[in-house]
Amino acid sequence: MVLTKHPVAIQPLATLTDAQVAFFNKNGFLHIKNFVSRDTVQLFLGELQRIEANWLAEKVDKINGTPLKFGRDENGQPIVQRFAFASLFSPVLREFLHDERLRGLTSLLQPYDGRISEEEKDGLVVNHYVRTPESNFSRMGWHTDSPRDLFLGHRIRPMLNVGLHLDDCPKSNGGLRVLPGTHKQNTLMTLFRKRQFIDHRPDRREVGFDIEAGDLTIHNGSLWHRVEQSPKLGAESRRRVMYIPIITGEYQPKSASSKTPFYHRFAARIQN
Repeated sequence: MVLTKHPVAIQPLATLTDAQVAFFNKNGFLHIKNFVSRDTVQLFLGELQRIEANWLAEKVDKINGTPLKFGRDENGQPIVQRFAFASLFSPVLREFLHDERLRGLTSLLQPYDGRISEEEKDGLVVNHYVRTPESNFSRMGWHTDSPRDLFLGHRIRPMLNVGLHLDDCPKSNGGLRVLPGTHKQNTLMTLFRKRQFIDHRPDRREVGFDIEAGDLTIHNGSLWHRVEQSPKLGAESRRRVMYIPIITGEYQPKSASSKTPFYHRFAARIQN
């Protein structure tokens, strides 16, 4: 496949094709259209709203050592802007993580053995980006997912960042941006090519996505990526994404007694 200005949108299959694997190995990302139906998206949103209501009512601010992020929506109502370990609070979301198509994505990590990390790292993360005067979580600067391993005292381990998108979002409305091929760079460039989380500037080589609710994006954890802020305010700026991390290495589950990793405290100081 040839990389064009518009990323290749590939129809979902139970098994990845040779062409899909070759495209991913070269560029570090894939975009799969209509991975789930819009009815399924609504089912997931209902589950997230239920979890959110419970957490707000119970004043939960941390799950298994991972802090939640809070903000306000376009009506001034409090919302959770970053969920962690969401599937542990929903049989529906937990069942989704057992989807054979998701588990089939582990082949992209060969020769390493990959797994869906439901109880490791931050589990099933959900980001709710909405741009309002009260929101402090409407974008995310350039970063790779690799430094967290270093903060935890490990070498960088191969992983995938898999996002199920729950809202329509053409690239003109912000959203995910990636730098194709940067997953092949050396460790120094993986860590310092840009200022992690601080640098929000567009890059002439970046690729954006025309997303529809139900689409899946996949990228290598060492690929440089960011989330562009929507130019709109309120409901029109809303983007909700469920992130399924597929990781390698020693099994390291979290629990209620787990300490907050340093990288969360660091990120809280520099993200806006």
